[in-house]
Amino acid sequence: MKQLFLILLLPILILSSCQKNKQEYTRLTNNPEFLRKAERKLTQVIIHDVFGPPVAARIYAYSSLAAYEALLPAYPQYRSMAGQLNEYTATPKPEADQEYCFPLASSRAFLLVGRQWTFSGGMIDDFEKDFYEAFEKALPSDVYERSMQYGEAVAKHVIAYSLKDQYKETRGFRYTVTNQKGSWVPTPPAYMDALEPFWAKIRPLALDSATQFRLKGFPAYSDNPASDCYKEAKEVYEAVKFSTEEEKEIANFWDCNPFKMNIQGHAAFATKKMSPGGHWMSIVGLTTRKTQKDFMQTAEAYLLTSIALFDGFIACWDEKYRTVRIRPETYINNLIDEQWQPLLQTPPFPEYPSGHSVVSAASAVALTAVLGDHLTFADSSEVAYGLPVRQYTSFKAAATEAAISRLYGGIHFKTAIDHGFDQGEAVGAWILHKIKTRQ
Repeated sequence: MKQLFLILLLPILILSSCQKNKQEYTRLTNNPEFLRKAERKLTQVIIHDVFGPPVAARIYAYSSLAAYEALLPAYPQYRSMAGQLNEYTATPKPEADQEYCFPLASSRAFLLVGRQWTFSGGMIDDFEKDFYEAFEKALPSDVYERSMQYGEAVAKHVIAYSLKDQYKETRGFRYTVTNQKGSWVPTPPAYMDALEPFWAKIRPLALDSATQFRLKGFPAYSDNPASDCYKEAKEVYEAVKFSTEEEKEIANFWDCNPFKMNIQGHAAFATKKMSPGGHWMSIVGLTTRKTQKDFMQTAEAYLLTSIALFDGFIACWDEKYRTVRIRPETYINNLIDEQWQPLLQTPPFPEYPSGHSVVSAASAVALTAVLGDHLTFADSSEVAYGLPVRQYTSFKAAATEAAISRLYGGIHFKTAIDHGFDQGEAVGAWILHKIKTRQ
């Protein structure tokens, strides 16, 4: 991290010894790596604070909205989200005839909103010291201060907007397990409570409602070996039992479990990773860098992807807690093999549909619109967790693999994967229909 800052700071330090030329410091500060670094730091904080996938997506969405809106005054060909996102009003405008560094304002807004909705703000302190120093050394002092203040004004506006989405009102509620046949119950090894049972009450950003893209359903519960329900469970059972090394690698690559409990004898410890949303936001950073997108194009990609994640989880969670379907692990242990275990740890919420399938498909639709179809890229998002780089020929190819990984991992039935992917594509298409980022 320090080396990366030094690389960015070197030309700025040279410049600071000379007269600060506007054209030169504009070039130096208009570097999308600043926004990518801010996103990576926010992901580290989200991982540390162990936010579940829906909550992580919410943090990314509001932070990305703030970054995008604070950058807009420098890019008149782009459109504000005011009047496009549900209940979002006009963003504060900068002072007329005053000079600003809008990339600084954008980064400031992003980090302030991220700090608002995470617990470990102290993790950002040291990062911000080096981060803002790069801008401070490059910019005239009045431009620096004015830009920081504008970023704060945009952040306050977005935070006020986020406070009205029912997030606080849905804290602290728990799901009551019914033990009805075919219904979800907590799963090993930790038997954790159901995650975010009231997430469907959160205000979507672009969807008309959480119920806009309800699904056609799945085979009715049955313990009859001739039933479609039993056959689906047998498919999961055999997918894990006879999995190839490639399938295991795919399952682990897309695991994205923010909080995995490890039980060894009488000892228990947790390991933490990025959420599905964190993985897709990482892909945004990787692919905008590969395609050499500028600061605004990078902010646009983060914005649309994060909206797809946020609304995708709302639509998905509405289905999950409406249908409350049993997990393959529970069904298989009860009726097929009581010793069977999935390759991946079963997440603590109902099965249908697959959240990975929904948000991956929605993200792929958004990213394809911004960066194009058939973009080959190397996904190194999981290298930090000891997993190899994987190659993809398009965003849809990556999303398709993310979806089927849930079968390989033994945590979803095939209908949840297929229907979830359909729902995600519908959510993504709706977002592109409703939201226009370009004039």
